[in-house]
Amino acid sequence: MKKQFVISVGCEYGCLGPEIGKRIAKDLGIAYYDRALIDEIIEEAGFSKDLAEKAEAGVDIRGKSTKSALAGGPTKYANLTKRMVYIQSETIKKLAARGSCVFIGRCSDHILRDQDNCLNVFIYAPDEVRIKNVMEAHNLSRDDAVLLIQKNDEMLHARYKQMTGTYRGDRHNRHLMIDSNLLGLDGTVKLIEQVAAQVFGGEE
Repeated sequence: MKKQFVISVGCEYGCLGPEIGKRIAKDLGIAYYDRALIDEIIEEAGFSKDLAEKAEAGVDIRGKSTKSALAGGPTKYANLTKRMVYIQSETIKKLAARGSCVFIGRCSDHILRDQDNCLNVFIYAPDEVRIKNVMEAHNLSRDDAVLLIQKNDEMLHARYKQMTGTYRGDRHNRHLMIDSNLLGLDGTVKLIEQVAAQVFGGEE
């Protein structure tokens, strides 16, 4: 493989995307960055968890403009949602520059779209499979699992649209799209690793 590459994994909620991404990172011996870790970095930049959750849901968050904006400080963005988008984008770019890694979501495919060392993958699954996975993972009833999936789908779609102006499942944004139920977790991991080896194969 090349010395440095990125695998960006976008996924529907309940299709085992994070588990697949984590396995790939472990198998390839590279860094793994998921939503929780990136959110921790954003919180360290001065945004509360409440603000992060509102921005995540696509809510327009507005702050107060101040004269300190002229100095280029963090208050230069009256719209805090835009500020959070900026912080997240810069965070992902810096993490990608550190070395080879796997990103789960966070619009990393869009943020790194100009880099030729990024493989953009989107994982999905049939609704019934997603429901079953969520029921087992969270010990929920079928009705509660359906509601949780709907909530997450709405949030993720709104967030991706807000940041990119397009849709997260758009084939034009991805190099590889796969139903994780087709080959199962192990098979999906192996397939993505095989594609990555072909795309990033060879020594520099």
